[in-house]
Amino acid sequence: MSIKSVPSAKTQANSEYARRINRVIDYLRGNLDRQVKLEELAKVACFSEFHFHRIFGAVSGETLNNFTNRLRLEKAARLLRYSDQSFTDIALECGFSSSATFSRAFRAGYDTSPSQFRKSGEIKKSKICKELFSGQEYYLPMSAEEKKAAFPVRLIDVPERQVAYIRVTNAFEMDRVIAAFKTMIEWAKSQDIFTQGTLFGMSVDDPHVTPKHLYRYEVCFASSFPFECMEGMSKLKMPAMRYATTRVSGDIRMVATATDYLFRGWLIHSDYEPEHAPGLEICLDKENATDWSHFELELCIPVRKLAEMRS
Repeated sequence: MSIKSVPSAKTQANSEYARRINRVIDYLRGNLDRQVKLEELAKVACFSEFHFHRIFGAVSGETLNNFTNRLRLEKAARLLRYSDQSFTDIALECGFSSSATFSRAFRAGYDTSPSQFRKSGEIKKSKICKELFSGQEYYLPMSAEEKKAAFPVRLIDVPERQVAYIRVTNAFEMDRVIAAFKTMIEWAKSQDIFTQGTLFGMSVDDPHVTPKHLYRYEVCFASSFPFECMEGMSKLKMPAMRYATTRVSGDIRMVATATDYLFRGWLIHSDYEPEHAPGLEICLDKENATDWSHFELELCIPVRKLAEMRS
């Protein structure tokens, strides 16, 4: 694999990311009466579905779900105040399945009922969450400069390679993923390819939007030497790809902070956008890959040059 230097961030790249997300926001505003799928929004923004949710949060400052819910409730509040529409009509126009669902969401967001708000026209307390990610408690209290120093980013070009993988469903259950890593390590050693190969994991789904019981994670092993897969294991050919990478050493909070920095601190200020492919978590200490009290990882985002989107 070859290593290339990382270019300095440019204002044009920031502007392009903002322009694409603004296009999504305009699209959402015009389609609040229906459930818009993630892949539809990613297509509007011309971003990969794999990474769109993180990019939206990084640029807008809110998760996609929080942002959409806030737009729906704000529109509903306007209709309650300035129209005579029924609760059911307002609910449907704002993308809620029923007046009961709308009422629960309105109370959860504004700490008052639609009928009370229509009478008073006042919201005394808003409980709408505008946090970027629900998992922010995992992030370390580091400044932007500290993150930049701790997680230097480089670009690597990885050639096409054969990969053995074990797909884990319901991967939020850590024991299932750790067991798959243990199986992969034992298999690679039995094939005499463990020392030369690359052990890594990758998320097939977005952990921010996929239901926990459906979330899939793949434990992988890449080798330039021939191998035979065992039962319960599959093989795929991963194409040549460029990755933006940073190394991380520490606990799960350090990993979460580094991942957040890759997207919010580096990617959206760079000349690159994500390719439509999963990110990788390469195990630098293969022998201890099942010890999740401490991680030695290289985090990788597949990237390509940021192209200017034509209107």
